[in-house]
Amino acid sequence: MERLGTGIGWRPEIAAEIAGLPGVDWVEVVAENLCPGHLPPALEELRGRGMTVVPHGVSLGLGGAERPDPGRLAALAERAVALDAPLVTEHIAFVRAGGPPTGSPPLEAGHLLPVPRTRDALDVLCENVRIAQDALPVPLALENIAALVNWPAEEMTEGQFLTGLVERTGVRLLIDVANLHTNHVNRGEDPAVALDGMPLEALAYVHVAGGVERDGVWHDSHAHPVTRPVLDVLAALCARATPPGVLLERDEDFPEAGELAGELGAIRAVVEEARGAEAA
Repeated sequence: MERLGTGIGWRPEIAAEIAGLPGVDWVEVVAENLCPGHLPPALEELRGRGMTVVPHGVSLGLGGAERPDPGRLAALAERAVALDAPLVTEHIAFVRAGGPPTGSPPLEAGHLLPVPRTRDALDVLCENVRIAQDALPVPLALENIAALVNWPAEEMTEGQFLTGLVERTGVRLLIDVANLHTNHVNRGEDPAVALDGMPLEALAYVHVAGGVERDGVWHDSHAHPVTRPVLDVLAALCARATPPGVLLERDEDFPEAGELAGELGAIRAVVEEARGAEAA
């Protein structure tokens, strides 16, 4: 996997700030928010500088029982080509259910919902991933998600589930350390144990994001500063593997450029400290 470096999620609301931030090597964009023939001028300017742009999908629902929608796959592939992206990313999640095969009306969740860690669910996910890989012009990487609850009668840990997925499909992984922290608070899952079980040799890049705890529940808001516990999970990951890229996500309540630069600097410091410890 090629080295991406330090990146930030590109959003129109902070396009001007991103353009002036020092040390940004690449950006990630929400695929569904782009029209390939009419890319935002600010994003085109970054591409003109030679900056890598990675499309990040949110609507495929590869963990759902139905096969991936060919139209959605074609749209994601079109965006990958338009951006000359080295890879595309999506989520290990389902986002819709129902429809004619079930006798129930179709339902769009409007949210990323967790896949049960069972053998049957893994079989479905692997087949959907293979279909997606065949339809995409570049490699696919999948992100672990945050959740509030566990499904009953789960048969695998997250590490075992991801290992099976990687071994059977060759898909890359996008590890979100903020989601690991969220699952620690909300589901009692130790991030270090989760990382120990993951096939980090398949790592494509890492997400870092802010959140807030209220009444014992961690909200993965992407609207708050990155906290020290999330950076500690990033450090734990970097102690086990060297991530090709690390990216800061922010989706609401956008801060000034100086605060964004500070968060990027803190992320960069964690990665560089881990590299220094490895070299010592």
